[in-house]
This record gives sequence, C-alpha cells and structure tokens, in this order.
Amino acid sequence: MRKLREHLLIGFGNPLLDIVATVSNDLLSKYNLKRNDAILARQEHKTLYKDIREKFSATYTAGGSVQNTLRVCQWILQKPKIATIFGCVGKDNYAKILERRATEDGLNVRYQYTDNAPTGTCVVLITGDSRSLCAYLAAASHFTLEHIQKPENRQLLQKVKYFYISGFFLTVSLPSAMEVARHALKHNATFMMNLSAPFVSQQFKEPLMSVMPYVCVLFGNKEEAETFAREHNWDTKDVEEIGQRIASLPREDHKRERIVVITQSSQPVLLFQGNSIKDFPVEKLTPKQIVDTNGAGDAFVGGFLAQYIIKKPLDVCVDCGIWAAAQIIQQSGCTFKGKPTFRG
Repeated sequence: MRKLREHLLIGFGNPLLDIVATVSNDLLSKYNLKRNDAILARQEHKTLYKDIREKFSATYTAGGSVQNTLRVCQWILQKPKIATIFGCVGKDNYAKILERRATEDGLNVRYQYTDNAPTGTCVVLITGDSRSLCAYLAAASHFTLEHIQKPENRQLLQKVKYFYISGFFLTVSLPSAMEVARHALKHNATFMMNLSAPFVSQQFKEPLMSVMPYVCVLFGNKEEAETFAREHNWDTKDVEEIGQRIASLPREDHKRERIVVITQSSQPVLLFQGNSIKDFPVEKLTPKQIVDTNGAGDAFVGGFLAQYIIKKPLDVCVDCGIWAAAQIIQQSGCTFKGKPTFRG
C-alpha cells in the first residue's frame, strides 16, 4: 500500500448529520414513510424531529451517502487523503462535527460553506432489520459549480483518476455533476455513480439521463434498478435483464464497457460488464449479528472502490464490498472498529 498516492478519488455528495433512532411502525405510518426507502423531507415531515426527541432515543453520527462510502474506503486503505469529499454545509456546530469526523477517518475535506442554511440532516428510522431515511438537505442543496472552479479545487481535479457521485447529488447541482462528468471523459478518468434511491429515477429522470452517458461504473440495489426500468417502460422485473440493458445504454466513453453492480440485500450481488453477468453470494449473518442495516449500501461501494482504485480484479472489488457491508451492519451507524481484515 506504500505506493498508493494521495488524491486518487473525489466524491461529490451531500454531507449530512445522521439522527438515528429505533422507532415503531406506527411512526412510519404517521409520516407516510416506507421501510428500506430514502426520500427528501416534505412539509408533512415538519414535526418528525419533535416526535423523535419526545418519544425515542436518538444518536447523532456523521453521515451522507458519499461521505460514508469514502470513509469506509479510507478505512480499508489505511492511508490518509486518498479520497476527497466535496459538498456544502452550513457555518455551524453540525458542520464542525462532520468535518472533524471525516478528517479523523482520513478524508481530505473540501466543503463549501454557506451562510444561507444550516448543515443538512438525515433522520434514520430503524424498525427491526429495516431502515427508512428522510433527508433535510438544507445547506447541502446550496452547492454550486463556482466551488469546483476555485483554482485550488481545479488543481485538485487535475490529479484525480476516479470520480464518484450519488444520485442524490443530482437533486442539488446538475451543472456540477455534468462539469465533473465531462472533465473525467476529457482526462480519461473514471466517472462513477450510484442510483441512490428509487425517487431519483422517478423525480429526477432527466438529470439522471443527462449524466448517464458518462457513467463508467454504476451502483444500485434491486429496488432502484426495478424503478429505473419501470420509469423507462422496459416492462420487465428481471434484474439480470435490467442490469444488461443499463450496461448497454449509450456511452460517451467508447474505449471501455460500462460496469453495473446491483446489490440484492442478502441475495447475490450481480456484476454486469458487456454481455457477461456474474453473481457473488453474500455472507449470511444471524439476526443477532445484524445491528443496523443503515449504511450497508454505502459500505459496499466503499469496499468496492477501495480495491477498484488500486486496480484489483472486479471479483476482488465485489468481494471487498460484500465484506465491508457485513462489517458495517454489525455496528450502529456507518461506523467501523480496528484495522480492516479483508484479504483479497
């Protein structure tokens, strides 16, 4: 790992402070929230915080999908500043907590700070082995292209070989996502994206399809893939067919085939490249071992990227993703302990 250089990977996402609570199904019903779903907060969720504070015990952890992924990636690589996080936060104590946690975990932090909104939060509601996410983007939605164009950030972009964005980020700054996608294509870098949540394909279909031709590696889970297919009227729920069709969508980069990775909870992970499909069994954990499934998807991508950016075979990348997800769901929140034990 000594040859691993700094600034290989940049992630663009929404840094959020996670407010995690184990709640009743009645609370989900009250706020029209679904198990294992992720949404942006609406007016009807205005009193959700108050309900949690009064009726349940909550913990506060550093969150945001991309930031979680990069933290896991850094943990596995065990060398600081391989990855850099971009996103917007407020000028408040929550932002200080996020930056401190990210820096402690080895990330190079390049936040944009705004006076116009507080740092974003995400309510994480745990029911049994399911979780429901409700995000208040707040400051995260104030990210602008101007931040990328600052000379010191432009300089950093020139060094990077891998770029990763969440589908969530498309709801915040499509111009920034397109700028990074075009930059990656021009400089022969790898542009990667996560479908993130079903609502991205539903409510932000046009931005998603604007950036899709630049995507070299795409991540998503089964429900997100099925929703993507439904929004494109593909008339199939066959995940293998959906994965192949996504892999064969038009590409701007004609030098390499698109890679699509679809996770299916405890079912095998599917890897698509060209005409090939490979499946990878997932480590089975007992109910007692599963503490919190929040962050499992983020951790999977973190594990995958930790191997991918050091040019390990795709089989090793997927295996590391599966291993990382298994570690995270045995902890509360997207947290990890000790030195990683993965051996590819």
